[in-house]
Amino acid sequence: MAAPPSTRRETFLSFQPPAIGEQEVAAVADTLRSGWLTTGPRAAELERRFAEYVGARHALAVTSGTAALHLALVALGVGPGDEVITTPITWPATANVVVHTGARPVFADVRDSDLNIDPDEVARLVGRRTKAILPVHLAGQPADLDPLLELGPPVVEDAAHAVEAAYRGRKIGAISEATCFSLYATKNVAAGEGGLITTNSDALARAVDDHRIMRRGSGSRYDIAVPGYKANLSDVLASIALCQLDKLERHRDIRLRHVAAYDAAVAELDGIEPLARDPRDTHALHLYVVRIDPERAGATRDEYQRALAEEMIGTSIHFLPVHELTAYRERYPEQPPLPVAERAGREVLSLPLSPAHTDADVADAIAALRRVHDRFAGGS
Repeated sequence: MAAPPSTRRETFLSFQPPAIGEQEVAAVADTLRSGWLTTGPRAAELERRFAEYVGARHALAVTSGTAALHLALVALGVGPGDEVITTPITWPATANVVVHTGARPVFADVRDSDLNIDPDEVARLVGRRTKAILPVHLAGQPADLDPLLELGPPVVEDAAHAVEAAYRGRKIGAISEATCFSLYATKNVAAGEGGLITTNSDALARAVDDHRIMRRGSGSRYDIAVPGYKANLSDVLASIALCQLDKLERHRDIRLRHVAAYDAAVAELDGIEPLARDPRDTHALHLYVVRIDPERAGATRDEYQRALAEEMIGTSIHFLPVHELTAYRERYPEQPPLPVAERAGREVLSLPLSPAHTDADVADAIAALRRVHDRFAGGS
């Protein structure tokens, strides 16, 4: 392998900046001029277009991906005394929403290959209190849904990373009882904030709608069906999401090129391996996650992250195991070990990946990674 370039970047490369352009600026300005600051025609258009995109009967726009998960569980009747089986390798919101319903999150260990929830572990944990199963499509790789669906309890998918994903030829968003997406600033459809719930169930869609916004009648006369939550998406954010939806394929082409560059580079670095991507599925390419084996790579994940920051390259960690975080460690002290997740939590590192990055940006990240690996592992 040729020696990496010796010079580092002069400016810091952000990990995952949003790819926002003049179209989004103009859409927001048009929305402001329209007088619709809250939920209105643009939110309705986003729901219609997103449902069509994923092939679902319904899409409901809400304030965040977290709100989407929470409302989906509430609509399914999850509450005190219930259990929801989920993964520890996720952002804490996935488990937090279970706690918010009054139910208990039950963590199943993950598969070593892609770090998605292990269906065999889920099957072992399903019991009479299990009200739902909540898998996460980590980094954009669909979880193995068919074995989960066969277990019986409704499946609510956390698809925050998985807008473009498909599982065995079926689009994510129209497979399970409910699928929850995020429109957060770093996501593949980035509106800043926001979320979407898709479902083919009329009853579940009505329940979510009842809980996300007060029901109104005509004029000043109004009524509510349930004491719900304030979780409706504004037209301002919906207008940004609509522009991002128009750019999905263009942005995917950029991600494909950057992922191919990372794959080629990482293949030459001993002890650094990307998460598995199943060729039977369509990966959404939301994150490029590698695992760093300290024995072979010559240093720990944390040492690599610090060294890359010194090289002006931003990285992130997806994820630290939720069950090891203080709130969950203290709340559920009897939680048994989850060895695959715990090891992964010490090894995973996400490299910069965004359609806002240029090819030169990714080349800089690769060159920096090679320099750091050369320093720690002595080259190859």
